[in-house]
Amino acid sequence: MRNAHILIVEDEDVTRFSLRSLFEAEGYDVSEAIDGDSMEDALKNNTINLVIMDINLPGKNGLLLARELTDNRDMGLIFLTGRDSDIDKILGLEIGADDYLTKPFNPRELTIRARNILNRITPNKPELDSSVINFNGWALDGNSRKMTSPKGDIIPIPRGEYRALKLLIENAGQIITRQQLIMEMTGRELRENDRTVDVTIRRLRKHFESDEQTPELINTIHGEGYRFTGSID
Repeated sequence: MRNAHILIVEDEDVTRFSLRSLFEAEGYDVSEAIDGDSMEDALKNNTINLVIMDINLPGKNGLLLARELTDNRDMGLIFLTGRDSDIDKILGLEIGADDYLTKPFNPRELTIRARNILNRITPNKPELDSSVINFNGWALDGNSRKMTSPKGDIIPIPRGEYRALKLLIENAGQIITRQQLIMEMTGRELRENDRTVDVTIRRLRKHFESDEQTPELINTIHGEGYRFTGSID
């Protein structure tokens, strides 16, 4: 079985070389890119499992590049950046990043977070199934990881959103805690002030709000978590 392949997108030479050495020492295959163009070249020539990307890049910034990644490809994404504002973190997670880590960073923490993501997406651990779940006129396709609205609109959804929604639907009527959701989405523990789950639920709700006939499907249970209240066909 081949090693997981990580792409480092970082224009600062010392940081990029350090990251390459760090992950090669862990046994991963590693490629490098310094901007969007070289990132696309690396993606065309390799099967990449995880992208670790800075936001401050020449040309298109990391947020714009990440939107293209999450819209068109199935791979993990970690932002590793010096930008530590809540706005940047929320934007990164809303775009579909699996994690967001600020510089300076703990190398051990980064490798653990990367491994947790890779463990959930590498080929020997398939994450999707071929079933289609129908609810309130919507269809969630586990094979393509897309939703079809009652009007027939097809909506690709990132891996984290898919996992969260599937967990909620499979436990319809039950309260699912934020800890359960973050573990299903990323394989890690919920951290203090972690907004990943809240951002994911907000994105899911926006999909459903696109159809005026769809009722509120995900209820917030304050202090506990979330509950799916839709009707499963």
